[in-house]
Amino acid sequence: MAKCVSCGAELEDGAKFCTVCGAKQEIGNTQQNAQTQSNAQTQSNTQNASQQNSAQDSVVNAFASFNDTPDSTAEFDPADIEKNRVMAILSYLSWLVLIPIFAAPNSKYARFHANQGLVLAIAEVIWGVAYTIISAVVGVIFGLIGLGLLAGLIIALLSLISLAFFIISIIGIVNAANGKAKQLPLIGKFVLLK
Repeated sequence: MAKCVSCGAELEDGAKFCTVCGAKQEIGNTQQNAQTQSNAQTQSNTQNASQQNSAQDSVVNAFASFNDTPDSTAEFDPADIEKNRVMAILSYLSWLVLIPIFAAPNSKYARFHANQGLVLAIAEVIWGVAYTIISAVVGVIFGLIGLGLLAGLIIALLSLISLAFFIISIIGIVNAANGKAKQLPLIGKFVLLK
């Protein structure tokens, strides 16, 4: 079977035109055409893979710079880290942060993560109140002038900030589970518990 020199569709041997795209075919050069097309496809696949790798590298680099926060793990006792790892993980599950605050008050490691989790929980509450107010105001203003669809779009975009809190929480859980004492991105520098 021959392949079209233009679109790659399978053709009958000796076909003068492609039945799919209508491109004129060179008779007698079907193997050469197939090889040329194969080479073009390989080059295209290589370029696509290179572009995908470049995009993945960009995302990885952006996340790495976002998560490039101070690591103070060396300041903590390894036995304390091992003993209070679960307490540290609980710190990032919203108001379950109260469990390590009261159940492990003498653990420096649990207290570090409890502080991070408490700051995160307070920031989430502040954002929740702000989001509710902003959503109501945007909904009323744009609703009155007949742009309800635009209001919905703005509110949907604002809700992406809630996704950022979820991602920051996951980062904290991963750090705690791995026995690291790293500050959370953006909000980790605030200290409420000493």
